[in-house]
Parts: sequence; structure tokens; C-alpha cells
Amino acid sequence: MTTTNTSVIKKLLLIFLIFSALYFAKQFLMPLFIGGILATLFLPFSKWMESKKIPRSLAVFFCLLALLLTIALLISVLGWKMSELFTDIDMIKEKAIQKSQEIQTYIFNNLNISIKEQDAILKSEKPSVSNIMEMMFGSIAYVFSTLILVLVYYVFLLYYRTHIRNFFLKVSARSEREEMEQMIDRSTHISQQYLLGLLKMIVCLWIMYGIGFSIIGVENAIFFAILCGILEIVPFVGNIIGTTITVLVTSINGGDTTLLIGIIATYGIVQFIQGWVLEPLIVGAQVKINALFTIIALIIGELIWGIPGIILAIPLTAIFKIMCDHIESLKPYGFLIGEVETRKSNKSTLDDIKIRLSNLGKTK
Repeated sequence: MTTTNTSVIKKLLLIFLIFSALYFAKQFLMPLFIGGILATLFLPFSKWMESKKIPRSLAVFFCLLALLLTIALLISVLGWKMSELFTDIDMIKEKAIQKSQEIQTYIFNNLNISIKEQDAILKSEKPSVSNIMEMMFGSIAYVFSTLILVLVYYVFLLYYRTHIRNFFLKVSARSEREEMEQMIDRSTHISQQYLLGLLKMIVCLWIMYGIGFSIIGVENAIFFAILCGILEIVPFVGNIIGTTITVLVTSINGGDTTLLIGIIATYGIVQFIQGWVLEPLIVGAQVKINALFTIIALIIGELIWGIPGIILAIPLTAIFKIMCDHIESLKPYGFLIGEVETRKSNKSTLDDIKIRLSNLGKTK
């Protein structure tokens, strides 16, 4: 076996071991990574307070309060709008039953499956109430315990950040310490920029969807605008899911075809503005991952960690790319997952057009 083949096999084995470790250690790693990324978001706030001679322990405590207030505010806004939605729950149930009967009739007419047979199939697939309650309490307990762990990691990573940084510098060779320091700084910066850009994008989507849904006459327009905006944390598919839910609920509520087309048109307009105006201005080139590997990262994240994996996929992939860019043997992989550098040529073309227009104005 040649040296090249041995090297390839070792790299493939290392990749397999890394993904295996991520999968089997997800109960430990997932809260740690979420807490770490949230800590990078509040790091500038903590540093600012410490620069004002506030002790680090007190600064970290204020950061924890700020995070809890943000979570409470988001939950209260969603709860307020959901309470408005649930005031019409009886009417929605009635219309949902009517729609299901229409679907059953359509299946009977086109697939020749009787309504009794359809009911039997649904009953055989329907879980018992005890199973539903058991899954519900299990999910609540899991979410609560994970949230506690995330907050614990968030606090201690903020407090011990200098100690952890010095550890990574100490385990690096003297000649590589400057490179390690740059890698730590860039990784922290990229997490901050991604999360801040995401928050700004969500707020902009709330405004645009809120205006669009209100203009076309969607019931509970603000709730669906908030829902579509929050689902932006899942790139590419989040807005599609939010819009699909809006279309389904509006359809059950008796929305006509014109209204449903208006919702889809609003989604298209918002996506156009988001892709061509907001993302270049707000997010920019901070997360330099091409679209192909963005989708691959999302799929792998979902396979390994589920929904939290989808949320963490982009910032973790961006951090991995930074590591690849600073390690000589991994630079080809950083190049592979990075963006195709066409912006310089586009910029030069745009500048050339501006120069020609200005020259044209001067000649006149």
C-alpha cells in the first residue's frame, strides 16, 4: 500500500471517528457548543462592563440576566400572539374537520378507499393518550435540563475565557502560538458576527412579513410574521416551513385562492429582498461557506443532533473553516467549503460601470 493511500485512509478514519464522537457524545457536546456560541455573542458586553471597572463575576451575572430577559421577552411575545390565535381555536377545529372530510371524500372518489377503511388506518396509526403525555413530559424535562446545562456552560465559559485561552496557547508550540491566537480571535469574531447578523435579519423579516401579511389581509398576521422570522435560524428551509404553515392555517380558516397566492407572493418578494439586499448588507462575507456545503452541513447537523444540529451547523462549519485556513495540511479543505471568489471581479465590473457613467456625465 502506498504512502498516499495510507494517508487518505487515515484521514477518512479520522473523519469517521469525529462524526461518531459528535453523535455519541451529543448529550454532552450539544449544550456545551450552544453555551459557547451564546457566550461569544455576549462577550463584547462583558468586556465593556469589565472596562468600566466592574468585576468579571458581576459582569457575567449581568450577561446572564440579559440573556434570560431576551428569552423571556421572546417567549412572552410568542405567547401573547398565540393566545390571540387560540381564541379562534374552536372555529379552526371545525374548519379542519370540514377540510379533512373533503380530503376523505376526494380519496374515496379517486383512490376507491372507503371512509371506514381510512378511519381504520388512522386509528391504527394513532398513538394512545398515555403515550402522548409520556412523550410530552419527556420532551419538557429534556428541554429544561438542556437549558440549565446551556446556561451553566454559558456562565462559566464567559468567566473562565482567559484561562481557557491561555490553555490553548500553552499546548501550542512557541512558533505556532501567534497562529493559534489569531485562530481563537477569528473563531470568536465569526460566531459574534453570525449571531448578530442573524438577529438583525430576523428583525427585518418580522417587519417585512408583518407588513406584507397585514396588507393582503392574513388573520393573526403578526404571529405568522414572528414565526417566519424565527424560523430563519434554519437557513433555506426555515422560511419555507413558516410560509407553508401560514398557507395551511389560512386555508383552514377559509382563505380564498387570492389570499393564498398573496402569501406565496409575499414570501417570494421577501426572499428576493433578503437575498439581494439584506444579506449583503447585514451578514456580508462573514460566514464564507458556499451554498453546497451549507446544505451538506445542515443535513449532517440534523442527522447527528436533530434541530439543534441544524441551528449550530453554520457557525460550527464556519469555525471549522477557520481552523482549516490556519493549519497547512487542512487548507485545501478550507478552500473546498469556502465561497467561490467572484466578488472581486463583480466589484471591478461595477466600478468600471460607475467610472464610465461619470465620464459620460463629464463629456456632457
